[in-house]
Amino acid sequence: MVSVSGRRLDKLIRLEESQQSMNDRYDVVIAGAGPAGAQCARDLAARDYDVVVLETEPEDEFPRASNKSTAGTFPSMMSSFAIPDDVVMQYTDSVVLESPTDYFVKEQPGAVLEFADFKRFLVEDAREDGAEFRFGARATEPIMKNGEPIGVRYNGDQEVYAEITIDATGPAAPLAKKLGVSDLERKNHAIGVEYEFEGVEVDRPGFADLNDAMMLRLDHEIAPGGYSWIFHTGGDTAKVGLCYIQNDYHTRYSKDGYTIDDYLEHWLETDPRLADAERLEGKQHRGSAHIQMPGTLHTDRFIAIGDTVPTVDPLWGEGIHQCMKSGRAAAATVDSCLKHGDLVPTAENLEVYETLWHRDVAPNMRTRLLMTKLLYLPENERYDQLMSDLNALGHDTLAKANSGDPLAVARLLKPGDLPMLAEFAKREFVPDFLP
Repeated sequence: MVSVSGRRLDKLIRLEESQQSMNDRYDVVIAGAGPAGAQCARDLAARDYDVVVLETEPEDEFPRASNKSTAGTFPSMMSSFAIPDDVVMQYTDSVVLESPTDYFVKEQPGAVLEFADFKRFLVEDAREDGAEFRFGARATEPIMKNGEPIGVRYNGDQEVYAEITIDATGPAAPLAKKLGVSDLERKNHAIGVEYEFEGVEVDRPGFADLNDAMMLRLDHEIAPGGYSWIFHTGGDTAKVGLCYIQNDYHTRYSKDGYTIDDYLEHWLETDPRLADAERLEGKQHRGSAHIQMPGTLHTDRFIAIGDTVPTVDPLWGEGIHQCMKSGRAAAATVDSCLKHGDLVPTAENLEVYETLWHRDVAPNMRTRLLMTKLLYLPENERYDQLMSDLNALGHDTLAKANSGDPLAVARLLKPGDLPMLAEFAKREFVPDFLP
């Protein structure tokens, strides 16, 4: 461990003294202590900036209300952001894609995190480098001066000021919305529910062996217009859940009156692997995300990160890595602006964030959105055929198709898909098409 520098010690002393006044000035104020906000604070504090994070939840409960992620991730995230092993519930060796009657196994190392421990680690690590966290602090609106945000008002009448304000509050986006940056739409709103279970039969005959695996299932009977999952967390325990996007692709296959909880109950009742599964007390997670192209991501003295803009990968729902990368991109942008001292953080001078977001955080977002809709359109029988094709073509085809390679996608299409593709084209490219 590197010893605290003289400058770092001075900053820690200043932070302690600042508790006497709630109107201090900082280099950066961040609303939200999720993966995006906390990671941004980690990076900024490591660069010796004065940063304060406002988090709605009380510290002694954090993150009870925001413990919403399935928390499946991959080695690239773990190594890039120096995440320790002790927040991992289970390291995995493979990813399984499953249809109603078939499956495909891809050897792919991964990790299923204990999401609450992961979030607490990010906070404590940022604190060790000098970031300040104020819990029980609900951001309500930006403080404006001459048409620019100069800080954040929280808990009604409390105020904190900064050179740059960052909204990492997720879809609530109280700062981004009032600054005209957030453009979230409910027409492609994804919802998900998950429970942690014990008594899961992870190696059931007739199914893929799910020991040390993350499984994603395409099956409209369970998740119409979406997918479900079983993530092994050790022994006979697993995270089990489903997600779908509330749009006309979901409506095409949904059952009248069925809620997302009804679909999960249906799966529990019909899948023999879950016949003896029992919910673990207090281990229920619900979440939502907007699946769409982002609009503007910043303005004068302001940046929106994480799920305040649609950051989650639309195709497979992976959000942690994207959120972490958006926090890092924002920190790099802040550094490029403030390190010069005399560079005012205007929208023009913060433009690099948009470049980094589209290059590093969510490249090919428009293509992946279209791939998502195409993936959830076929009948269940077509999913069975897809698994058969993947087993015949191999892992390389899936990897290339997942990255949007048109030739790889074409290899997975059949002549019988032409009617489906024609319907897809009408839905997505013909104005005012009604299904």
